[in-house]
Amino acid sequence: MNTATSSAGSADPRRNSKRPKYSRFTQQELPACKPILTPRWVISAFMLVSIVFIPIGIASLFASQDVVEIIDRYETECIPPLNRTDKVAFIRSSADKTCTRTLRITKRMKQPIYVYYQLDNFYQNHRRYVKSRSDEQLRSRSSENETSTCKPEDIVNGTAVVPCGLIAWSLFNDTYVFSLNNTQLPVNKREISWKSDRDHKFGKDVFPKNFQNGELKGGATLNDTIPLSQQEDLIVWMRTAALPTFRKLYGKIERDLQPNDVILVTLQNRYNTYSFNGKKKLVLSTTSWLGGKNDFLGIAYITVGGICFFLAMCFTVVYLIKPRRLGDPSYLSWNRTPGGR
Repeated sequence: MNTATSSAGSADPRRNSKRPKYSRFTQQELPACKPILTPRWVISAFMLVSIVFIPIGIASLFASQDVVEIIDRYETECIPPLNRTDKVAFIRSSADKTCTRTLRITKRMKQPIYVYYQLDNFYQNHRRYVKSRSDEQLRSRSSENETSTCKPEDIVNGTAVVPCGLIAWSLFNDTYVFSLNNTQLPVNKREISWKSDRDHKFGKDVFPKNFQNGELKGGATLNDTIPLSQQEDLIVWMRTAALPTFRKLYGKIERDLQPNDVILVTLQNRYNTYSFNGKKKLVLSTTSWLGGKNDFLGIAYITVGGICFFLAMCFTVVYLIKPRRLGDPSYLSWNRTPGGR
């Protein structure tokens, strides 16, 4: 009996211990990279950034300069002079809104030429505006009555609105017709939206219903015989912009335009941006390998590369004129201060 007790008492105490099993991971003893930023490494890193960034910035600027852009602001010019004191009343009236604008081509524009409309001071990112839509209704015919998130444009005359919500209700409705030498320039409005939106977000069996039938009309109407997946102006508009100034694709002109060509634009100035002091612009633009015109990207690359090059030169001069040994204890404060503690 005494022997058994003695044997139990001499058992390994680590069996009942709650301490974790020893490993280099739990004890944080794994090897780690501890780079020492010597002057040579710092100078080399800055030089590498400048060597990479400056050529990219120059190439980006040249690509942006190759893009030809023609911008025409028309929201005031397309209001008759006698009605410019009360623009809101004119845009809400039944008066003829036809307006003619002339665009002169200053540089050869290669096809495809993208036609955009640009709105300024239009906050599509407003919380209430962004939430006023029903993705379930847009996607499936079985969810036609799913309008709980669409207020105030959800139900009109006791019937659900398809598509419902403020975003669809405020659909842009200015139209443009282009002509060159008395010949109409066709505008291709197919495939101007994202393919993923057409295939997955807008149903092929969902048709407009009871749309723009309220007392106050917000924007364009929709053809109720065409499914939403083919209403590409709506699909483009429903992808809301993050900033108050934005462009949306209207269509593509699929022919080259030569310098000094004069484009006659017959537009219908219907969209009411006057209530919130908004601006409307018509934009014709080509593209490059970088996309549209964007000088900021090239300037940003050149600026960062230039700053890195300047710092590399400064550190090189300091390193050559006044070098110091790495880890020199004479630079410690208690070694430099007389009577240091």
